[in-house]
Amino acid sequence: MINIHKKTLQDLEFATVLEQISEYCVSNLGNQKALIIEPFKDKEALLNALQLTNEYVSSFYNDNRIPNHGFDAITKELQLLRIENTYLETHSLKKIISISLTTNEIVKFLNKFEEYYPNLKHFSQRIEVTTALIEKIDSVVDPFGDVKDNASALLREIRQTMNKLKGKINSSFTSALNQYHNLDYLDDIRESVVENKRVLAVKAMYRRKVKGAIMGGSRTGSIVYIEPETTLQHTRELNNLEYEEGEEVVRILKEVTNFLRQFLSLIEQYQKFLIEIDVISAKAKYARSMDGILPEISENREMYLRDAYHPLLFLSNKEKKEKTFPQSIELNNDKRIIVISGPNAGGKSITLKTVGLLQLMLQSGMLIPVHERSKVTLFDRILTDIGDNQSIENQLSTYSYRLKQMNYFLKKVNKNTLFLIDEFGTGSDPELGGALAETFLEEFYARNAFGIITTHYANLKMLANEKPEMINANMMFDERTLEPMYKLALGQAGSSFTFEVAQKNGIPYSLINRSKKKIERSKVRFDATIAKLQKERARLEKTGESLKKNEQKKHSEAEKLEETNLKIQKKLENYQELYDSNQRLIYLGQKVNDISKKYFNDKKKRELMADLFRLVQIENSKRKKVSAKQAKAEKIKEVQVKKEAEKKVDVIRKKKKEANKKAIPVEKPKPVLKIGDRVRMHDGRAVGSIDALEKDKAIVNYGIFTTNVNVDLLELVEAVKK
Repeated sequence: MINIHKKTLQDLEFATVLEQISEYCVSNLGNQKALIIEPFKDKEALLNALQLTNEYVSSFYNDNRIPNHGFDAITKELQLLRIENTYLETHSLKKIISISLTTNEIVKFLNKFEEYYPNLKHFSQRIEVTTALIEKIDSVVDPFGDVKDNASALLREIRQTMNKLKGKINSSFTSALNQYHNLDYLDDIRESVVENKRVLAVKAMYRRKVKGAIMGGSRTGSIVYIEPETTLQHTRELNNLEYEEGEEVVRILKEVTNFLRQFLSLIEQYQKFLIEIDVISAKAKYARSMDGILPEISENREMYLRDAYHPLLFLSNKEKKEKTFPQSIELNNDKRIIVISGPNAGGKSITLKTVGLLQLMLQSGMLIPVHERSKVTLFDRILTDIGDNQSIENQLSTYSYRLKQMNYFLKKVNKNTLFLIDEFGTGSDPELGGALAETFLEEFYARNAFGIITTHYANLKMLANEKPEMINANMMFDERTLEPMYKLALGQAGSSFTFEVAQKNGIPYSLINRSKKKIERSKVRFDATIAKLQKERARLEKTGESLKKNEQKKHSEAEKLEETNLKIQKKLENYQELYDSNQRLIYLGQKVNDISKKYFNDKKKRELMADLFRLVQIENSKRKKVSAKQAKAEKIKEVQVKKEAEKKVDVIRKKKKEANKKAIPVEKPKPVLKIGDRVRMHDGRAVGSIDALEKDKAIVNYGIFTTNVNVDLLELVEAVKK
């Protein structure tokens, strides 16, 4: 059973978080619901709420966005449905249609995309999808919010009669208008409207000559407004029909309302479901605003908050475009209690509040701004004592109030508790208050509780150093400027830098020296040692950052070399393709030469054509069909590679020519070539073996083809082994 005290909510400014979340709600009821969010008391319900929020966040980053859930509240309509013999007006019925359509759309969507939103789909399963409400209301109310003529046979008949009467009224009024206008009894405006009825604008002197009911007159008294007698009878009939129409409309609305009463619980579920979706959506939008995630929830007693931000501070600085410093804190069975020390204004209290508020938010079903590799655990109770709690009303001093708080802590602290205490032990005599605080801390330690405290007391720092499952920590400061670095360093107590800060602020050194003499030498040495260690840690931290930058630089250079290597590899592949292409062309040229030579000897055209056709077929069988676009692209690529190769070959040739000019030509004795020798042509790369020698000619076998070459054009690569 999870139980979070109200004071914890106040200390950690949880209400401010709720106000910020409520601003993301799209409905008033959702807004009100968000403002009363509390930490979950049941673990299973909490884990489900976290998954719902996490799935909704994922909808912002995929193509399957959850449909809009906006709705008008139907609270008054639900109250009327609970009261017998009442009925809903047409605008209320339209609101019920709207809320039904919205709910049905969301439920159908979640059923369709169950793979993306399994928990939201399960959450919506209790809602019945039905069109009965919509169809019933649509059969009676039109899109403009009026009751339809065909809602009942009687209503249709009444309205038809009314339309006929309105026609008679118009025609009789027009007849009277023309009659009295011709007699010049009417004013220039001729007619007007009084009490929603057309009336004649009669000159006052002729009012007795016009038969009808006087409906009023002008301010000056020069005009009298008269409804003609011919229309009066029709108007009375119309009034009667309008009354009957109203009675029939009420009867129809009562019938529809009674039908809806059968679905009262479902309509209530619709509104409740949309309110809950609105709150889940608001939590998700709030998480997105601060890059909140759902960290791993550990069943073991371990917490690792990496790069954790205080939500309120992060959003405030984001608006001001200022930097927020994240903190990394770890609590586990080996280090259950952290004692943070160091000078004020270094970020100790913010670090404490960050841990507390993030834990509180998580246990209220919200995602938190931490690194994705963070890990959290759930606590049954979170106890806090943060800030100056002096109370004028109950006449308690800060220290008295804190003692009262410690007494409450002693009653509640256990192994499933997280306690957070700021400025532990302050408010009393340093010696006595420190001793009592040490005793309290020992008691919390003995109960296997998890906790973080901030303090200036040396005895608490020493206690943390002595206990195996307690650890010191400090907020780091720059050793030269004494400016805060807003970074928590675990494993070492922090100096308060009392005398250093005093010196920095211009206090004379002689006064600082006199002050040092007034306190125990051991305390000064202890504080000085801690200060020295902190400075050393700061220097090591800078060295580490420098090494890290060098490592990143080397990594960047290695990536550039890898990129260059890939480019070279690509060029080699292109050159190989070009070489293979040229070799194939040489082979084709040799084949054509052989066919040509054969034809030269035997003059057989048919065999020549057959050989050429066979050669073409063999080559075409190796080709793959490509589109004109692909062929064009390959051609361009081939031309580019050739141009690049030719440029490089030209450079090499120039270098060779220059080298040849400088070098003294030495004629080498020509080797005697034999069958089996491996040879190549001058300035060539392809190596083949000699199959036969005839006078000054040699038949060289290159594997895929043979060729007849002049011996003078060949150079020996490797002599045949005897």
